[in-house]
Amino acid sequence: MVLSLQRATHRTLHALATALADLDLTASEINALANLADGRARNVRALSADTGTRATTLTGVLDRLERRGLLTRELDPDDRRSFRLALTDSGRDVAARVRAAVSDLEARALAGLSPRQLSGYHAVVAALQEVS
Repeated sequence: MVLSLQRATHRTLHALATALADLDLTASEINALANLADGRARNVRALSADTGTRATTLTGVLDRLERRGLLTRELDPDDRRSFRLALTDSGRDVAARVRAAVSDLEARALAGLSPRQLSGYHAVVAALQEVS
């Protein structure tokens, strides 16, 4: 089952990269922007938890997004040792496109599933998150 999930993940990433090809984003950048699209302020640690990406790996992703003018890092007023991540205006536009592509793919993929099948999927994902 885990290998099937891994194959599905790679196909999902490929579908998203194809849908967003004109943006020239990596899978990790798509993941970060899809999570940041909700507009919720967060620091690197919180985004790391949201994306399932190690903070050390995420730093390179954030560097690239910052160089492209999609994101800024501001000193966190609640914890001056860390930074809050903020999308720029163009970053919000790109993140909205990413989130729309994710939502569209999800709607197409899940359209034919019953509530029971969806519940089973959520149970498997929760179980895998618990052990990892």
